[in-house]
Parts: sequence; structure tokens; C-alpha cells
Amino acid sequence: MNMMDSPKFKRKRTSATAPHPAADAASPYAAVKAASQEAARLRAEAEAQRIAKAAEQAKSEEKARRKAEFEERAQVEALRRVKAAREQRAADALKASEDAERQERERQHREAEEARTRQEATKAAQDAAEIRQQAEKRAAKEAARRARAERDAEDRAASALRDAEMAKAKRLADEHQRAAEAEAKRLAEAAQRKADAEARDAEVRRVEEDARRKAQQAPAPVLPLTDMIPVTRRAEPAPDPAPAPVTPTAQPVADVETAWSVLPELTVEKAHLARNRIITATREDPAHGAFDVLRTRLLQALSENGWRRVAITSPGKDCGKTFTAANLAISLSRQENCRTLLMDLDMRRPSLHRVLGVDSPGSVGDMLRGMIPPETHLHRMGRNPINAGRNIAFALNDRPEAYASELLQDPRSAETLSAIEEQFAPDVVLFDLPPALFYDDVIAARPLFDGVLLVVGGGLTTESEISEVERRLGDSMPILGMVLNMAEGTDISRYTY
Repeated sequence: MNMMDSPKFKRKRTSATAPHPAADAASPYAAVKAASQEAARLRAEAEAQRIAKAAEQAKSEEKARRKAEFEERAQVEALRRVKAAREQRAADALKASEDAERQERERQHREAEEARTRQEATKAAQDAAEIRQQAEKRAAKEAARRARAERDAEDRAASALRDAEMAKAKRLADEHQRAAEAEAKRLAEAAQRKADAEARDAEVRRVEEDARRKAQQAPAPVLPLTDMIPVTRRAEPAPDPAPAPVTPTAQPVADVETAWSVLPELTVEKAHLARNRIITATREDPAHGAFDVLRTRLLQALSENGWRRVAITSPGKDCGKTFTAANLAISLSRQENCRTLLMDLDMRRPSLHRVLGVDSPGSVGDMLRGMIPPETHLHRMGRNPINAGRNIAFALNDRPEAYASELLQDPRSAETLSAIEEQFAPDVVLFDLPPALFYDDVIAARPLFDGVLLVVGGGLTTESEISEVERRLGDSMPILGMVLNMAEGTDISRYTY
């Protein structure tokens, strides 16, 4: 838009060209000045128009330049987009081709893996079948070997039994022969003494007869009374008294100590005993005093009656008979003048070796059968962290016996116990036996022990069960005491101060 055409400019121009009211009376100087001003104004207007036109032209040129630049940028952008689209399509096509190739490679790899897996599975199945066949062959061989071993063991056991019986018979025969030889020698000596006495008496009688004969033939000289020597007949020696029956004598103390000293030793762990509630080991639980009281009263009862074998049992299971046996044995071990033997005769469910923490102690049944000597199976308490005495031995067991009651009734068991007492001279022998009402083991072992400690479970054992145990044991079997275990409301602190 031209500046000369604006309303404001027109107003100024109209006021400038209008005749002044006082122009007629002005001087020539005023006209010249007015003309000069008019000329200056016209030049200013012309300059303003020129500047306005130049500005308008510059504006138009700038607008055209910007438009051209915009169009050029638009073309460049369009070309860039076209190029980018082409490159993207090319890249997509390349990626699609690569993806297709990768998928094809993966498919081929997967098929190869599946084929290899099938081959491996087939080979594994073949190997498993071969291993199974080999295992079956080994099992058959092992079964055959075990059968041979069992037959060999039975043969060895039978041979050992025959050898033992033959040795025993030979020993008895030797003893009888020695006794017969001693008796024959004694009789021969007695006969010789009698013959000598008879010969001496005959000689005396002959001398007397000669003296009488001479006295009859010549007068006898008179001798003072003091010179008379009386001659008396020698009394016939009395026959030797019959030999007294031989009774077994107590084994010398030195031999007993030697027998105990050569026993293999076992070790115990204080923490393991504490976990298994052997409270007499650490003596930290106040209840250990109750076992000390039980120990003292038991020793008094055994001493008064001359007994030594005590069976520990309960009417039913879970009453704590093994717990009682182990704690009582540890308490007895601290009695210095008392040798104690604890035997696990619960051969149906042996557990005493686990309570003491002993691995693989062997079979107590083999010892009772005489297949292994007691000095090999028995273990003596070794050095220990609980200050238990070493005058205690254990006959532990880790192999259940299917015919436990039959073994307890076997004469070999009684012979083995007698041999143990003769060799080791224990003062107290504790038998950990099965529950009395579950099996017949306690009844079968009645000839093997002198008295019974009955462990009663608090809240478990009933009065009728106790009466049934007493009935089965009979009136002739003394019950040394009843131990109430797991009793509630008992003031244990009274055992300590």
C-alpha cells in the first residue's frame, strides 16, 4: 500500500495546500518561504514514496525469496522422503530376506537338532537297556555271591559250632581224664601207703615174735623201769577223704583288669549325647539327680540279694526304656568300684548305638551264638568329654534279628553270658529289652536276669498294662522298681541345691 494514499497523509496534505486566511496580506518573503517549504515537503513526500516503494519492492522480493526457499526446501524434503522411503523399502526387503534366510537356517538347525536328539535318545535307550542288562547280570551274580556267602557263612558257623562243641567235648574229656588220672594216682598212692604200712606192721610183728621166742628160750634180765622201752603197734593210716567237688573260684583281679584293658574303646560326643537326652552325661539337667538316686538304690538291692543282672523294659513302646538304660549306665560308670555292662537286647528295633553315636557296632546276635568272641564285640568307654568312668562296657547292635526270642532261649546265649561274667566279672549287667506286652522276648529271657526295672510312660501306660506285665513275669520274678518317665508336674529342682 502506498503511503501517499493513506488517510492520515491525505489529511496532512489537505491542510498544507489550503489557502491560509492571512495569505493575502503576507510579504513576498513569506511566499518564498512557503514555496520553499512546499518544495521541501514535495521532496520529502517524493523521498517517502521512493522509500515506501523500495520497502515494498524489498518486501516483495523477500517474500518471493522466502517462497522460493520454501518451495526449494519442500522439493528437497520431498526428494529426501522419497529417497528415505526407497532406502526403507530396500532395507525392509533386505531384512525380510535376512529374516527368511535366518528362519531357514534356524529351521535347518532345529531339524538337525531334532535328528541329533532322536539319535541320542535312541542311543540312550540302547545304553539304558545295556546298563539294565548289565545291572541284572550283576544283580544275579551278587545274589549268587550272597547265596554262596550265606552258605559259606552257615557252613563256617556250623563248622565253628562243631569245632566249638568238639573243643568243649575235648576239654571236658581232658578234664575228666585228668580227674581220672588224678584219682587213680591218689588211689595208687593210698594203696602204696597202705602196702608200706602193712609191710612195716609185718616187720614189727616179726620182730616181736622173734623177741618173744628168744625170751622164752632165755631168762630175761631184770632192767630198771627207766630202761623199759614200750613197743606199740603203729596205727593203720586212715584213708584219704574223698575229693571235694570243684567249684569255680573268682577270677583273679589282675586277670579281670587285663581282660578289660584289652577291650576296644569307643568315643562319645557331648553334643550328640545332649541331643539324645543323655542328661547324666552333661549333668546340666536337674533330673540327672533322679538317676543317681536310682543307681544307689539299685546297687543296694543287688548287693543285698547277691544279684547282678537287671532287665529294663516297659509295657508298651515310647515309654523311654532305652533313655533310662543309657542314663542309668552312665550314672553307674561314675561308681569307681562298680564294673557295668550295658547290652542292647532289643534286637527287633536296636537303637542304643544311635543314642550313643556309634556307627556299625556289629551284631550282638552273632556274639550270643558264639560266632564272635565277646572281647571282640564288647567296647569299653574310652576317654570322653563327660567325665564318665571307663569301667563300663557296651554290647551294641545294628542288625535286627527276625527270631530274637528264639535266640534268647537258645542255650548258647546263656553260655555266652556266663562266659562274659567269668571273663570280665561285671558287677552290674543291664539288659535293654523290647516292650514286655509287644513281644515274648522278655518272657523268653527270664532265665537270663535276676530282676526287672519297669519303665512307665506318663500319660501312656495304664494300670491294667502294668498288672499284665506282672502277671506275665510271674510271682517268682522280682520287680526291682518302676521308673515313671515323662511325668507332668514333677518338681525336678528338688534334686539339686
